[in-house]
Amino acid sequence: MTPARVDPPVMSMYSKQGTSERQTVMTAQKPKFGTFIRERRTAKGYSLRRFAELVGISPTYLSHVEQDKVDSPPTADRIQKMAELLGESADELIAMAGRVPEDLPKIIQSQPEAMPALLRAVKGLTPEQLKKLQDQAAKMRKEGDPQ
Repeated sequence: MTPARVDPPVMSMYSKQGTSERQTVMTAQKPKFGTFIRERRTAKGYSLRRFAELVGISPTYLSHVEQDKVDSPPTADRIQKMAELLGESADELIAMAGRVPEDLPKIIQSQPEAMPALLRAVKGLTPEQLKKLQDQAAKMRKEGDPQ
């Protein structure tokens, strides 16, 4: 068995206008959802048929997903199963597929003014800043729980 070939990230170039100069910046683009699933599936040694069976979809549909030939990606629960099998973050794969985790609408609707305002306030923060906020929220929840 030969090892699966993993392509390097796709690089794109764009021009960034400065006040007095023009820079060319290289950015790494994430692979499309289907391409990513195919690469990870083959790297983990799953055949298309076996992976489709474990996820609960048809091999034909999985093939179309992997070729990015579907209008509607798998449901969030199916993507969750894919993530478990591939050892990947379910939230990352769900976002990559253009879906929203199923628990988020209820969380947002539970506090329809505060939750959207919070999301808007944290937009643009770095992953490190978001992690600090997440840790602080966990601490606040813990302090509010009766021991």
